[in-house]
Amino acid sequence: MKILIVASYNKERFAPFIVEQAEALKQAGAEVEFFGVVGKGLIGYLKNLRRLKSKIKEFKPDIIHAHYGLSGLLSGLQRKAPVVTTYHGSDINVPKILRFSKIAMQLSAWNIFVSKKNVQTAKARKKYTLMPCGINVELFYDRSKNEARERLGLGNGKYIIFAGAFDNYVKSAPLAQAAAEKVKDATLVELKGYTRPQIADLFYAADAFLMTSFTEGSPQVIKEALACGCPIVSVDVGDVAEVCEGIDGCYIAERNAQDIADKLKSAISFQGRTDGKKTIIERGLDNKIIASKLQDLYKTLLNN
Repeated sequence: MKILIVASYNKERFAPFIVEQAEALKQAGAEVEFFGVVGKGLIGYLKNLRRLKSKIKEFKPDIIHAHYGLSGLLSGLQRKAPVVTTYHGSDINVPKILRFSKIAMQLSAWNIFVSKKNVQTAKARKKYTLMPCGINVELFYDRSKNEARERLGLGNGKYIIFAGAFDNYVKSAPLAQAAAEKVKDATLVELKGYTRPQIADLFYAADAFLMTSFTEGSPQVIKEALACGCPIVSVDVGDVAEVCEGIDGCYIAERNAQDIADKLKSAISFQGRTDGKKTIIERGLDNKIIASKLQDLYKTLLNN
């Protein structure tokens, strides 16, 4: 089966979770190639149509899998191959983008939403599946806190990993910083500029992981923190509460600095690692399991 992945390439790279999903599909036997969209906004995406059609003519994919609504809209404008579009959150939660995602939903042969909240916001009623993206569990193999800290050059102290870059407005860094200041001897670490292996080390080196975002879909970074057994504190955003449900060492906080700080203190005091990795596997959030589900979906579409 030949799969063409269509996704943004504005940062001269594809999002890691898209690449890792594609790798899992390859390992499952699919032939996968990428088409990178360069441009912003509706007009910027539509300027890629001629180049996309050329790629389709060359590669002759059985299925086009687009990531994010604008990629889905662009892909749906060709009619050579059926389109599956995955919506990751920002394309649903932002009203001015949601209107374009709704067009993509109509043009796509099938739609994938990563969280129940996104299904509800999009008011999806047909042609859709709820399927969060999986993670590469093997990347997050077990290691000791001391080993991870030594590799990262971190000393003693309390380290809280923040779920993104401080300058990303959506991540609500000021709230996280205000909460961290209330935790004695704590250092809030910006999740920016690290390689994938270093991110795994960070989760093992940290005492807690913190998410304060205004909006999310099904954040990969939460699943990655879980896979490392890192205690988690998050506001109720995206599907975080659902994914973390029933896991000791994971806390859902109110959107205020004091409650977040109190939950952080509990997370830092948590003894050992959480059972997050076991939960990830049991709930089918391993990339290999998601790749198998995707292949079943592709085959169903091609057989109809």
